[in-house]
Amino acid sequence: MEQIKTLLQSFADISEKDSNYFCSKLEKVTLQKREIILTKGTTENYLSFVETGILRLFIPKIENDVTFGFVFKNSFISAYDSFLTQTPSEYSIETLTPTVLWRLSFNDLEDIYRNTTIGHEIGRKNAENLFLLKSKRELSLLNNTPEERYLNLFHERPELIQHIPLKYIASYIGVTPQALSRIRKRIY
Repeated sequence: MEQIKTLLQSFADISEKDSNYFCSKLEKVTLQKREIILTKGTTENYLSFVETGILRLFIPKIENDVTFGFVFKNSFISAYDSFLTQTPSEYSIETLTPTVLWRLSFNDLEDIYRNTTIGHEIGRKNAENLFLLKSKRELSLLNNTPEERYLNLFHERPELIQHIPLKYIASYIGVTPQALSRIRKRIY
């Protein structure tokens, strides 16, 4: 719970009262490796804080899933578009390691917005952070070669390379596992 309070404090100068109110709405969930926490076609009802673990966001396909995001500890995760609009998600979320989440329901978040002085600012800053990550990924896919995307990923997020299966990394940078293997051979 202290990790969450520290993160909230990084978003804004939050009072102890508001922090405690926010944290009182959280539900702890412990998950095993390879658990689907959101299935494509269902509505996202939670904004979750990752205490421990690694998760991936992906579009399920018959042949190969398309991985487009990873989330690590001390971050928020959600199918945020589905969460905000309360409509079915176009993608799924899966744990890649044993994971502990602190979940906040859509209704509880609305309650936090109504009953705290800082809720809207925290929500806005979290949304801004999610937007910046999404924008950076899109620009990388448009401007960089697969090798550049891999090297950037390696330098910016070395934990990805250490903990994520290569097939998911390949999908994330937009290449086949075989092409990623060739890229890795050229680099190393």
